[in-house]
Amino acid sequence: MSIKITKKTTLKEILKGKKGEEVLVKYGVPCLSCPMASLEIDKLEIGQVCAMYDLPLEKILKDLNK
Repeated sequence: MSIKITKKTTLKEILKGKKGEEVLVKYGVPCLSCPMASLEIDKLEIGQVCAMYDLPLEKILKDLNK
């Protein structure tokens, strides 16, 4: 059973999924290569990240929940 990913889901939870990293890279989520993000990856929510970097949250959520 997989979890439903929402804007409150952390990057750590997303990266546990089979295609999580692939989808985040597709949309250019910069946190994956940021050394500081690795310290906070269990607290960073996808909604916060999308707001900070002006990324298309709804499209990302749709892809992650496929």
